[in-house]
Amino acid sequence: METSVIKKLAKTELHCHLDGSLSLEVIRDLAKMAGKDLPQETDSLKALVTAPEETESLNDYLRAFDVIRPLLQTEEALELAAYDVAKQGAMENVLYMEIRFAPELSMDEGLTVAQVVSAVCRGLKAAYEDFGIYAKALVCGMRQSSLDLTKAIFAESKASNQDLLVGMDFAGNEVDYPAEMMAEGVAFAQELGYPMTFHAGEQCGCAMNIAQAISFGVKRTGHTTAIFNQPEMIKDFVAKGVAAELALTSNFQTKAIKSIDEFPYLPLKKAGAKITINTDNRTVSDTNLTKEYKKFVTYFDLTVADFLHHNLTAIQSSFASTAEKELLSAKIKEAYKEYL
Repeated sequence: METSVIKKLAKTELHCHLDGSLSLEVIRDLAKMAGKDLPQETDSLKALVTAPEETESLNDYLRAFDVIRPLLQTEEALELAAYDVAKQGAMENVLYMEIRFAPELSMDEGLTVAQVVSAVCRGLKAAYEDFGIYAKALVCGMRQSSLDLTKAIFAESKASNQDLLVGMDFAGNEVDYPAEMMAEGVAFAQELGYPMTFHAGEQCGCAMNIAQAISFGVKRTGHTTAIFNQPEMIKDFVAKGVAAELALTSNFQTKAIKSIDEFPYLPLKKAGAKITINTDNRTVSDTNLTKEYKKFVTYFDLTVADFLHHNLTAIQSSFASTAEKELLSAKIKEAYKEYL
């Protein structure tokens, strides 16, 4: 399948981190706004904010985020960042996108949770007005932070009263903070009325984290990598109607997989699981959905019909409203007619 065709296909993305997906142009703008010195030469800047293809571990991969954190400490910066990531999606024909972020990472200089969430949602709203992309916000709690802090962030996020905030997530150190330690936080988010996605089975071959997330009533799991050799767990995954948010490039970089045989796509597909295709971090992984789709074609011989199916699955698994799901599903079906 030609790259030009892949780029034209209508797309959906459910797993995209705000701070890992900023364009180089906007990173430069944010640095100026923050009074930070960053390389002006493109290759040097890219090397600073992009993980190498071969990293030693997830922690090695995450070093690029240290550059970005100081740049996202004002409302103006957060609004611009959210607009930028949604715009990138729109430029490759993404119709619906959920962008996740951890408010606590933008509170170093005094911003409140409400200010952070509201600024991100303003950026997403502006992107909809300019490009027509339906972009929603997901708030992440960090596993390594105290549950009291995370619960306060979840509560204050809800109190910000932002319609574009549609769900919650837990991200961060999965090795030292397994899923069972997040049970109270997940239950709290659910009590607030938010659906949950949950990073699980990415960092440590910890398939049990996936099983525990499912037991919490979570209907989407981020990465889900460690399920690849767990047939009984896959059966439960399918039976419970959970959707997998897969991110191939990222999994290779973080050493979540050592070879394509350890990627869970084929076992999940064979079992009839709900599968979505995502970038995880567009800039840190130097990727976009067009590149990810191309890799799925290369490794798994996906067809246009496969991409249609996975995009419809993503819409139905999204945290959009019922009316939006109906509208977007119709748009995607219509867009794919030309290629089927």
